[in-house]
Amino acid sequence: MTPHRPSLEQIFETQIQKLALTLRPDTVDLYRTVVRRFVAYLRASFPELRRLSQLRRDPHLLGWFRSLSEQQQPLSNPSRIDYLVRLRRLLDDLNAFPPQPRYLPRPLSPQEDQLLGQELRRTDDLYANTLLLLRATGIRLGECIHLPLDCLRQVGTEQWALHVPLGKLHTERLVPADIEVRRIVERILTLRTSARLARSAKSQGFLLPRRGARYALERILRSALVHAAKRAGCSTHVTPHRLRHSFATELVRLGVSLPALMKLLGHKDIRMSLRYVLVTQQDLQREFHQARQNAAHLHRVPTLALPNDISGAGLPSVRQALEATRHLLEMYRRQLGDQRTRRKLQRLDKRLLTVASELQRIDTKENEEKLAS
Repeated sequence: MTPHRPSLEQIFETQIQKLALTLRPDTVDLYRTVVRRFVAYLRASFPELRRLSQLRRDPHLLGWFRSLSEQQQPLSNPSRIDYLVRLRRLLDDLNAFPPQPRYLPRPLSPQEDQLLGQELRRTDDLYANTLLLLRATGIRLGECIHLPLDCLRQVGTEQWALHVPLGKLHTERLVPADIEVRRIVERILTLRTSARLARSAKSQGFLLPRRGARYALERILRSALVHAAKRAGCSTHVTPHRLRHSFATELVRLGVSLPALMKLLGHKDIRMSLRYVLVTQQDLQREFHQARQNAAHLHRVPTLALPNDISGAGLPSVRQALEATRHLLEMYRRQLGDQRTRRKLQRLDKRLLTVASELQRIDTKENEEKLAS
């Protein structure tokens, strides 16, 4: 014989009777009023819902919240807040409050990521370099704002790391800093000396000068990123946290292990890092089907974005050609099965990156000399 399943009203009433042992009668009556109105809404809008396990934030809870202000005699704001608090307590006590939906990371596409990086390097001011630092290290915006002046630490022979102080999860960590990260930090320190805010008391000890509270600097950086993304031609909304998503997703694509990614991002739970594997799995599916569609063009080779006149090309064109070469080299390396050859190509890519960084430094120095003259 199938056991009788209690109704929603009975489940809530049982819990209210437990609360009645310690609450005043008028408070208990308020709980019953909240339950009566909530269940009535569910019966009218979602008659198929019979169990608390079927409850979802959207549309059940959010729909009821909206109905409280859309009815003929809407409740006042304090009353609506009171209703929400009462319902939240009942559902929490019953272990039935719907969990927040799991959102996958939203990294930038490789094309938009490249365009944005080029635009930030072209802008080359204090805030543009700060955004480049976010992308190159994957640190959070709040962590970047609190970086100390001596955030670069030497941790070994020719080995450097970015010291990230206590952040969102109350942990501190050392993020490996390659030559590109060190160049960005050095550029920020150079630009910092000419910033008016650098001399204020609130800026002392911090890598990034600030005016007032940290939230003002956050707004400036978010605004600078939005405008840079617009100039770069990005079609999607870009936030500082999407730079972190792009950093982490790129590392997973390049073969970084989950425990290492967890340490780099400052996660306490490896399940937070595992979300980036789900994103790359989507990439795998998309690339697989794209490859099947291109099966008739197996020998098609992408062309390098070289300048038309090599003899008269400037440093920006040379750097662009280097970036294209590194991209093609990486695509070829991923196709190889020989791990020894893959490692050799990876070392070669690091040399090309060093060359590109030095060219960037020379280009920046030449621009500064032109401005000075």
